Amino acid sequence: MTSLKPPHKILCQYNNHTSQFQIIRISNISHWFFERTIIPKGSVLFETFQDAQLEIHTSQIMGSILSDIIPCNQLIRIFDKPFEQSQLIKKSA
Repeated sequence: MTSLKPPHKILCQYNNHTSQFQIIRISNISHWFFERTIIPKGSVLFETFQDAQLEIHTSQIMGSILSDIIPCNQLIRIFDKPFEQSQLIKKSA
């Protein structure tokens, strides 16, 4: 009998380099959903599945526009020291 391995998770970081609010969303993983609002010049650390894709929605006057889709394996964050849970969402300096 073969057992399935749990999906591998990765730690990612996304930086909003624009002067607009952005909504980031992962919706390509079944039975799992992730969405956050990122302030201008802000950043977010998040844990997700290796095959996830991050949708970037940029705010406009009358809504938002899908501006990019980035494979999360391109956003992997490597730490040289342990991080705490409180560091998972922060504003960059």
